[in-house]
Amino acid sequence: MKICFATNNTYKIKEIQSLLGDSFEIRSLAEIGCEETLPETQPTIGGNSLQKAQYVWEHYQVDCFADDTGLEVEALNQAPGVYSGRYAGEPRSDERNLQLLLKNLSTATHRKARFITWITLIIAGQVHQFEGVVNGEITQSPKGEEGFGYDPVFQPLGFDKTFGEMTLQEKNKVSHRARAFQKLIEFLRKSM
Repeated sequence: MKICFATNNTYKIKEIQSLLGDSFEIRSLAEIGCEETLPETQPTIGGNSLQKAQYVWEHYQVDCFADDTGLEVEALNQAPGVYSGRYAGEPRSDERNLQLLLKNLSTATHRKARFITWITLIIAGQVHQFEGVVNGEITQSPKGEEGFGYDPVFQPLGFDKTFGEMTLQEKNKVSHRARAFQKLIEFLRKSM
């Protein structure tokens, strides 16, 4: 089954393709001819996921799914949340976002956080949404070279290393995105 993942982030595509296996062929936005930036103007993570999927469906008429992820830090009143990708402003920069987060937490002793992912799937015009959450805490400094975004400073509960120190296979067993995608995969397999 061919389905568009509404992203051009090669790391995310690789991560998801490894979860989906050979039953599905993931196509990027570039592969369906979409070169514009998808809108993300909603006040919630789930809303942004829905907005991106609807844009692809309405403009390209292909079955698709879109995700949106945010990091919510308790000591920062759930920030950066929906603004996680542009926390330090434009142009987007994982490094600047990460440094700003650590700066804003420099005096915090309470460092609980959670990653949340919403996935919106549109097949034949029908909308379905799936959520994945992983709880953890923000470390004092970055650790590891794997992953992207806030992975080097997010240590999931029950683990002694950050997402940045985990292999893709290790991360796919516990991550927020993996949990949301597991729900998506189960839905797709039942639908086939």
